Amino acid sequence: MEMDAVTALLAAAVGAGTPLLYAALGEILCERSGVLNLGVEGMMLVGAVCGFLAAVETKSPGAGVAAAMLAGGALAAVHAFMTVTLRVNQIISGLALALFGTGVSSYLGKHLIGVPLPVTPGPLPIPGLADLPVVGAVLFSRDPLVYASYLLVPTAWFWIHRTRPGLHLRAVGEDPATADAAGVNVYRVRYAGILAGGMLAGLGGAYLSLFYAPCWVENMTAGRGWIALALVIFAVWSPLRALAGAWLFGGIEALGFRIQVLGAVVSPFFLKMLPYLFTIAVLVFFTAWNRRRRIGAPEALGLPYERE
Repeated sequence: MEMDAVTALLAAAVGAGTPLLYAALGEILCERSGVLNLGVEGMMLVGAVCGFLAAVETKSPGAGVAAAMLAGGALAAVHAFMTVTLRVNQIISGLALALFGTGVSSYLGKHLIGVPLPVTPGPLPIPGLADLPVVGAVLFSRDPLVYASYLLVPTAWFWIHRTRPGLHLRAVGEDPATADAAGVNVYRVRYAGILAGGMLAGLGGAYLSLFYAPCWVENMTAGRGWIALALVIFAVWSPLRALAGAWLFGGIEALGFRIQVLGAVVSPFFLKMLPYLFTIAVLVFFTAWNRRRRIGAPEALGLPYERE
């Protein structure tokens, strides 16, 4: 019985960590280009509501996923235009989009509250692997977006570190002037990084409304966009570490729902605070660590670039 409880907790950690993983991977791509995007929360919310709306209208989860990515990309395009073309302060632009996304998602989703999803996507166990003890239930009896995250993480790492476009992305994030002198189109690279980040944030929102909890409620991301920003620092801007970090953060969230089932008498309000307390602890730790050593943040992060 104890092993069943552990397996259930680990499976819940993977599920809860998947939207964080998509959002964090998108933010890694964005920040690697030298642009800080604080609008992840708003992009996730817009992705969640647009994905749910499209799935309800078309009765197709695939259409919902596509709509969510387009919605997240649309908000990201606004951020790219503001920060790259107009060189607006990246923090102000990101916060404005976070607030805008929260408001517009509430407006668009007002009539969707209580509406059931016509087609609820279920898990697709992988034959053979799903029968493995513990690991099968945790990793190989999942829905398609979880499997896609398994492939996306190594693909993103390889693309960033082993391809010429990935080298251009890192060069622009470290020293855009030098990259520009070497013939790299800084504006194009930054636009691409921001757009990819927004689409992945929208995909994380779609996972929440279509797979994790197939419904729409206002502010259903519950701060996950902000946690994803902390996760990027925790992962030291590495997709591989982001995977472990997302599952760890997801495990903290899942633990809050299950710790009382195990017989512990803990205030439910404290349990709801656990993921955010852990996020603050991570930020404090890495801030202190950064005083002693450089932790991998792109040198040009947050700095607008104007070609001379």
